[in-house]
Amino acid sequence: MSVPVENVRKDIRMRDEADPKMSNAWILVYLIPIFAAITAILTIFYTIFVAMTTPWIVPEEPYTVALPLLAALTTLLWLLVIIAFIVSIILTYKLVKRRNTHFKRQMFLSEDVITAVKTIAAKKGVDVEVALSSVERTVREAKSEETEKSAVLWAILSAIIFLADWYVRYFLMKDFCKHERREDGFWEDLSKTLDKCGITFSVPRRTEATPNRSFVLYLIVTIITMGLFGIYWLYVLLKDPNEHFKYHMQIEDQLLSTLESAAI
Repeated sequence: MSVPVENVRKDIRMRDEADPKMSNAWILVYLIPIFAAITAILTIFYTIFVAMTTPWIVPEEPYTVALPLLAALTTLLWLLVIIAFIVSIILTYKLVKRRNTHFKRQMFLSEDVITAVKTIAAKKGVDVEVALSSVERTVREAKSEETEKSAVLWAILSAIIFLADWYVRYFLMKDFCKHERREDGFWEDLSKTLDKCGITFSVPRRTEATPNRSFVLYLIVTIITMGLFGIYWLYVLLKDPNEHFKYHMQIEDQLLSTLESAAI
């Protein structure tokens, strides 16, 4: 097996670490504080109701019972808020980091695939420079646009500044959409290039493409619903990359098999 094809294999092996699938259980970051607040409010109203409807022997007894309970609930509520705050930082960090690692791995993979195709074409005596020009242009565009964003910085900023959190949601949603559209062009042009070498590489169809979601619409609905729509928004940020990574597994395995057969 040629060195370029072996490099492609190594790039593909990196996906378990670079393209982690994140569980929808992360949505609990939003749900836990909401449930805690609802439980606290219901408990307070229940305590007040019991105090007003129960005959007490000592007039001060209702306050003696209610105040410690309210203090305990307040402490528990603050504890849950602090935990949710810390976990939200971790969540944002993981979301931004996997964006960075996936884009970086894809860059390595694209460059190594181009090198492998050139090697195979040279072995077959086929000139693919013109055909590869559009493929290489796509890689150059990706290099200029898919730059790394600091996961630590944006995780901290998004936890303390609303505007920063909205911006993180914006680029996480938009970057993957643009990346996928650019990637589709890369695979299509690569398939045409391999055809010139007499190699058949059928690009599998995406079962679920990342839609071009409206950031403005999502933001407005989130504000109108007092943050409740943010739960679905987070679900989208988890789901879209997961689906994108599933497609990568399919097309990369097929591509590697094709290159290995052609390099023999």
